[in-house]
Amino acid sequence: MIKLFKSWRKKANAPEAMATDLDNIPKHVAIIMDGNGRWARKLGLPRIVGHRNGMKAVKRATMAADELGISVLTLYAFSTENWKRPKEEVDYLMSLPQEFLALELEELIEKNVQVRMMGHTDELPSHTFAAMEEAMERTKQNTGLILNFALNYGSHREITETVRGIAEKVKTGDLSPEDITEQLLGSSLLSGDLPDPDLLIRTGGELRLSNFMLWQTAYSELWFTDLYWPEFGRAQLVEAVSEYQRRTRRYGGLS
Repeated sequence: MIKLFKSWRKKANAPEAMATDLDNIPKHVAIIMDGNGRWARKLGLPRIVGHRNGMKAVKRATMAADELGISVLTLYAFSTENWKRPKEEVDYLMSLPQEFLALELEELIEKNVQVRMMGHTDELPSHTFAAMEEAMERTKQNTGLILNFALNYGSHREITETVRGIAEKVKTGDLSPEDITEQLLGSSLLSGDLPDPDLLIRTGGELRLSNFMLWQTAYSELWFTDLYWPEFGRAQLVEAVSEYQRRTRRYGGLS
């Protein structure tokens, strides 16, 4: 089935409409939301203004993913390395989940979206974790789009702690070394009950994964754009999905 999105524009000099095959929508889309600070600097504004406008892009991406029929949208909201930034900026970033959910949670509930979080919660400020915990609790029965925030997340730490947990089970005799498989390790990760991302999007012009879902994205299709995250909208998500649909996924084999 083909649906034509006539009102969703691509970037400059692009066609006004794109065809998207609704029978070939990626189940899980992950996004590295990059470029908030550079977007603000380009406009002569403080970096925190970029982060606030990035929050509006989260809303646009979420609504577009829901409309397209994407099952899981994972957003890289704050990495384990982002604590190195100036305290004022970190404090503001830690306030955004509370602000975003205060504004949008009721609509997310209305649209049957389930909010989740993956990351290391022990270092999060209490107000940040409380906002996420409330959203997760109030949406846990929802059966629509899973909106998964990677918050204080780092793939190296995730894999290290997962391997440590498996090693403890071997040490206590609950597992034997022969029981350790790729399936066991994958299902033991923070995203273990979710499908691996089919499509990974990164905004901001950088061409790297930045310690994001390194195990899970082994065979993800990658799509990069020079647009900064506050500029990202429906048209760009449709463009990325359309490009995904033009590719052949071989997983190391032949088509």
